[in-house]
Amino acid sequence: MLSKPGRDTVAGEIIVIPVVVHVVYKNSNENISDAQIISQMEVLNLDFGRLNSDTGNTPAAFRLSAANCRIRFRLAMVDPQGRKTSGIIRKQTTKNYFISDDAVKFSAAGGSNAWDATRYLNIWVCNLGNQELGYASVPGSDLNKDGVVIAFNAFGSKGSLRAGFNKGRTATHEIGHWLGLKHIWGDRYCGDDGIDDTPPQKSYNQGCPSYPRTTECSRNSHGDMFMNFMDYANDDCMNIFTKGQCLRMRSQFASGALRNGMLDPTAFDTANAAPAVPMPEAGMPVPMTTLKTGFSIGPNPVHEKTTLRAEDGSDLAGRKFELMDCQGRRVLVFTALSDVHSIDLSLLHPGTYFLRNTSAKDFKPVRIIKLP
Repeated sequence: MLSKPGRDTVAGEIIVIPVVVHVVYKNSNENISDAQIISQMEVLNLDFGRLNSDTGNTPAAFRLSAANCRIRFRLAMVDPQGRKTSGIIRKQTTKNYFISDDAVKFSAAGGSNAWDATRYLNIWVCNLGNQELGYASVPGSDLNKDGVVIAFNAFGSKGSLRAGFNKGRTATHEIGHWLGLKHIWGDRYCGDDGIDDTPPQKSYNQGCPSYPRTTECSRNSHGDMFMNFMDYANDDCMNIFTKGQCLRMRSQFASGALRNGMLDPTAFDTANAAPAVPMPEAGMPVPMTTLKTGFSIGPNPVHEKTTLRAEDGSDLAGRKFELMDCQGRRVLVFTALSDVHSIDLSLLHPGTYFLRNTSAKDFKPVRIIKLP
């Protein structure tokens, strides 16, 4: 059962986090399938619930520390505007790849704008340069940038995935950061992550070391907890969050804490949601709205820019237009400079707008849907 916003969590309750996945792609390989996205949700729910099939690989010395965090992840069913949604946003870009500068999080930079980060976990899936697997913001970050970014070929457990990182654990690791966890070695020599039941480590581990792996920094003969989700081991070697790590992550949802807004159940309340805005499938023709007065406009719905065109020999150049919001407020005024005129809506909030031709009395206002 979902918690109510504004209160503390109850010990042992399952926290359900609404997720929106922004698939930012240039080509079909990067435009991952719904099945691949769903496989990642399944991995997260198994890993954070200590239900993963490889728990038996946790060494006996660490098993008493292992825990079910009782945190679950679910694709959002209602968007920030109160409309039904699949929880998946697909956005085509002209960029060959992104780097860890947060450009993927902004439509104006070729990415996709974040949903309300106080209520949704934003996950951006894209082509990351320099063979990077992913990165995350931490609690308290700029809300316009808050969330995690994962390489398209390291996301989920289905599809064409990178060797060694094909079981969805990159997202498990990065969401650990998003929920306040540090790397297990504390990002310093013989470091510590500040959690009592994770041992100090000399540094990070890669690949899949043999147990025990001890160094001069080891607390005892058990050595490194290299199978912890917050180390750098390969996916098939990771299998544990500890009790202390679970407590740290769950504390982010306490009353007044930075992730408490995630407990708002409206992201799943479809009974009171408006109909979903239709979105074109990849590879399908862009929707156009043909106007009776000899003009057409498309794409519609639109993320950023749409184009007004003259049809059937009509004259568009010199005509004046205005765009109104649902409250009748004028938000944009322009004069068409030619028979093909681009309209930039990137600075407008998502929602419904109406385009009027103020040069023609017989021009019926046309509805334009602005997408996130």
